[in-house]
Amino acid sequence: MTNNGEPQLCKHENIRPLQDLIAKRLDVLFCGINPALSAAKAGHHFSNRSNRFWKVLHMSGFTPHLILPEDDASILKYGCGLTAVVERLTVRASDLASHEFQAAAEELERKVRLYRPKFLAFLGKPAFAALSHQRSVNWGRQTVTIGDSQVWVLPNPSGLNRAFSLQQLADAYKELRVASEEPETSPSSAFAPAEQNGWGNPSA
Repeated sequence: MTNNGEPQLCKHENIRPLQDLIAKRLDVLFCGINPALSAAKAGHHFSNRSNRFWKVLHMSGFTPHLILPEDDASILKYGCGLTAVVERLTVRASDLASHEFQAAAEELERKVRLYRPKFLAFLGKPAFAALSHQRSVNWGRQTVTIGDSQVWVLPNPSGLNRAFSLQQLADAYKELRVASEEPETSPSSAFAPAEQNGWGNPSA
């Protein structure tokens, strides 16, 4: 954002970066790696036809109908939101450098602690692995938290992810949907020790 509150133009062809779709106390805040250039050009999240996010969200029961990319903001009505670890636009997420994840860690933590979603759900392992300094990451619920938000890792719905079929993605996302409907419990652990990376220190 600029100092006067106006959205800041990114350096990539003067395209405005995608804004978060976020509200306080959501059931799930889905966290992508970074916005795709194609999505920023369209002005809507997951606008590429090859991306299966909106189909999977509906198939797994998060939404009662298929949301079209141009209606992406309606996701908030169903207790879900969208953000990304790194704001910089790229054609592919693999274009990002590892230091960009670390540079974005503090802002992501601030955002999660401010909005306090029940679950922060990473779309794919790379971003969470980089932020947590873990070489090996399991799918699903993690044993760490950010503030009082639990962390979950989901398969990336990108069409480039050939390791998961559409139904396999829906089944994985359904597990999170079911967990998000369970009564809340107090978080039992902080995301990472302060001496490790300073991201996710226990809240007071």
